[in-house]
Amino acid sequence: MKQSRNLTLKLAAPADAAPIAAMSRELIEAGLPWSWTPERVARNLAQHETLVLTARDGERLAGFAIMRFGEESAHLSLLAVRPDYQRQGVGQRMLQWLTTSALTAGIANVHLELRETNLAARRFYLQQGFAETARIPGYYRGVETAVRMLREIRIKA
Repeated sequence: MKQSRNLTLKLAAPADAAPIAAMSRELIEAGLPWSWTPERVARNLAQHETLVLTARDGERLAGFAIMRFGEESAHLSLLAVRPDYQRQGVGQRMLQWLTTSALTAGIANVHLELRETNLAARRFYLQQGFAETARIPGYYRGVETAVRMLREIRIKA
């Protein structure tokens, strides 16, 4: 198992679009039609309201996350960590970085959807303070049910 203590978090560059898309296809979209193609990732990289974050071990892409910011809410579109870097705090570090950015931007909550069958991811998000708010049958191309999750991040006065 690789050690993650030398990982660096930084915003993605245009050259990261293809490796991020490939990672999404392999780790997130397996068994579904590929929707996060290199072109779609590149479009997100170019949008000022979207952050594309990478976790790197030297030059190797260990993980990534894509989050879109709205007025009061942010949507975590994707978050993936290579299997040999999982359970080492990589996902948690990326999520903390994005949450800090969202708070700075005045965001009140973060929401996401994930496959109902992805029990490891559901446990991860529950441990990070997210709550399951809805089930959406057929969300993934009519093939799979999604679980919608929400985390309030702004401290209420």
